[in-house]
Amino acid sequence: MQSEVNRREFIRNSAIAGIGMAVLPSALSATGMKTKVRLGLIAVGRRGQVHVAELLNRTDVEIVAMADPDTQMMAKTRALISAAGKKLPAEYAKGNDDYRNLLKRDDVDAVLISSPWELHFEHCVESMRAGKPVGLEVGGGLTLQECRDYVQAYEQTRVPVMILENACYRRDLMAITNMVRKGLFGELLHLQGGYQHDMRARKFNNGTVPDTPGIEFGPGTPSTPGWRTQHSVNRNGDLYPTHSLGPLAVMLDINRGNRITALSSVATKSRGLHRYIMNNIPAGQKHRNADVQFKLGDIVTTTLQTANGETIVLTHDTSSPRPYNLGFRVQGTAGLWQESGGGEFADGLLYLEGASPAKKWESPSPHLQANDHSLWKVFGRQAESAGHGGMDFFILHAFIECIKQGKDFPLDVYDLATWHAITPLSETSIAQGGQLQLVPDFTNGAWQRRKPVFGLNSEY
Repeated sequence: MQSEVNRREFIRNSAIAGIGMAVLPSALSATGMKTKVRLGLIAVGRRGQVHVAELLNRTDVEIVAMADPDTQMMAKTRALISAAGKKLPAEYAKGNDDYRNLLKRDDVDAVLISSPWELHFEHCVESMRAGKPVGLEVGGGLTLQECRDYVQAYEQTRVPVMILENACYRRDLMAITNMVRKGLFGELLHLQGGYQHDMRARKFNNGTVPDTPGIEFGPGTPSTPGWRTQHSVNRNGDLYPTHSLGPLAVMLDINRGNRITALSSVATKSRGLHRYIMNNIPAGQKHRNADVQFKLGDIVTTTLQTANGETIVLTHDTSSPRPYNLGFRVQGTAGLWQESGGGEFADGLLYLEGASPAKKWESPSPHLQANDHSLWKVFGRQAESAGHGGMDFFILHAFIECIKQGKDFPLDVYDLATWHAITPLSETSIAQGGQLQLVPDFTNGAWQRRKPVFGLNSEY
């Protein structure tokens, strides 16, 4: 794949000057209306196939090409498309670089990228360079420079990228966002969230078949364990911050009237993944992975500061036995909400001064129902069968509708850079014993002029 030298060469040699263009619209605004979006898919593994299944339900999308060197995953995706009675796309599976031939196609309006984290930058920037708007799956940045380079690539090409953070569209979180915007919590003070999800079984398999019990990982291992687990060996930080930060950033108008200014991170010792391996080695046998030293602390805690005086606490907790829960908390001068489940309206606790029983928690359900977002009222039935409780419908719907209507994405490259920067900055902070790290202003001051755009209509 591309080297760091090639990455810098691309940024340096791009012909279109664009420094300081942060407040200008993207190239989407010049494309005009479309009735159908012709998509190219870069990487069609486990996550990519979830997107394919959702896209096949739409009449305004045609998958014209797909690229992935994993022929097994290409075959599974081909079967999905064939079963839906749709025309099979052109395939690019001749090695890691064959996706570049997909990008040369004139009949690809935009690309959807679901590749491993370490390939996000290359795939995204090369797509922008080819003039293809990008829907980029989430992860965490590998380096801070990479985050800066995303922004510079956009400002030089004005080809937009949307970070596909589906949690921003979770139904309870959108209702809470409505309550925030109505001032029901007063002035916001403190927010919390996390990626608190037992991922141990997803970080390993039997070495030959995806989604099977086992303790194998690394190159040659199929699906997610083939790439994701190595990050836990090499890195110690908040490796997956966007599921929690995305919705909270929307509530706080980050990059649109507010910004994250600094963070500090700490991590516990690493025990969970080694323990999982030891507990699953067959009796009487030895295994090479018993000697692997994992760097990732089992629980990573990051505290963020904002320009407007709020604090955010993020938790990364994926190596311990626990039920799924992102641990959201939204607290203001007039009350707070604490989530305790997986997104149901009744999950959690709520207290609003002057509205709730005095000094007593109440169910959030009636308040969330009263503030249900119009998007869910309009599209909730269509979203019922989509992945992640309907969130996958909404994130893809926004991506497609913006391309069709020639509108700027509601989650843009500045959100991508800011949210992804949490990962390398948290790694540095932990390595320095929790030292405060300054978060760059990727908008170059434009955050003071940019206005909130997320969730302001019932279209997308």
